Amino acid sequence: MPGPVPTYSFLGPEGTFTEAALMQVPGAGDAVRVPASNVNAALDAVRHGSADAAMVPIENSVEGGVTATLDAIAGGQELRIVREVLVPISFVLVARPGTRLGDVRRVSTHGHAWAQCRLWMDQHIPGAEYVPGSSTAAAAMGLLEPDCHYDAAICAPLVAQEQPGLPVLAENIGDNPGAVTRFVLVSRPGKLPERTGADKTTVAVPLPEDRPGALMEILDQFANRGVNLSRIESRPTGQYLGHYFFSIDADGHVGDARMADALAGLHRISPATRFLGSYPRADRQPIEVQAHTSDRAFAASRNWVGSILDAESLQVESGSGPSPTA
Repeated sequence: MPGPVPTYSFLGPEGTFTEAALMQVPGAGDAVRVPASNVNAALDAVRHGSADAAMVPIENSVEGGVTATLDAIAGGQELRIVREVLVPISFVLVARPGTRLGDVRRVSTHGHAWAQCRLWMDQHIPGAEYVPGSSTAAAAMGLLEPDCHYDAAICAPLVAQEQPGLPVLAENIGDNPGAVTRFVLVSRPGKLPERTGADKTTVAVPLPEDRPGALMEILDQFANRGVNLSRIESRPTGQYLGHYFFSIDADGHVGDARMADALAGLHRISPATRFLGSYPRADRQPIEVQAHTSDRAFAASRNWVGSILDAESLQVESGSGPSPTA
């Protein structure tokens, strides 16, 4: 008997790059897909149990981390990242029928999309005003509303293909042809994805106190155990000015001895550290591990210390050990 059909929330509306990322998840095409108006809404659907998992953007190769996602998963009820997906990004400029490029004065899109098309806009529509949109697809669909207050929208080619009422004024308008956005599938805490040897671990680490060397202590937990960091960003906690946490991606799985030891060290320094998941890397590139930081090396070192303690204990029990000092 087939199992229940899963429900996925995603940053909507339909036709976003986020939905394209979700469609890379096996079985997502047959699942219930629920668009959300923003990242918080998508994640709250998971927290409240109305969705099994949510697909949200977390990092862009041009603009860096998606702050709305970094902040949302670092607070509130705990969630876990279980998968990452990479989506190449390209953009088109769409408008209502009859609009010419020279007619465009105000353009709407998501902030990350605007940043990736800024040079093209300056060259072809100098002086165009940016109107912030909750997503690229929402900006495009807004053009179909009778009271729309902008002239054109930057969106994914898929939106234009599915909406014949939105003719394309220009294609491939991104400033970086190789732009990629990284998306993550987020669920409630449960069984961790199995180790693959090509994994990534994400944590949120509050700075325990603002003093010289505090960040170095955090970084040393990884460096001393041979764990490479692929991303580190500081974000304000919102508690007061100068209070930050660090959002970190590290190469490896919590089941790896070196990673487990590094996370234990982090927790000693910052007990509020939040583990956000260990999951397979989208590029499936195996992690290179130095011999002295391998699981075998960690096991050998533990056995060595254990043998010393066992030998000392036997000496004390037999009375052959050194006499205690007065």
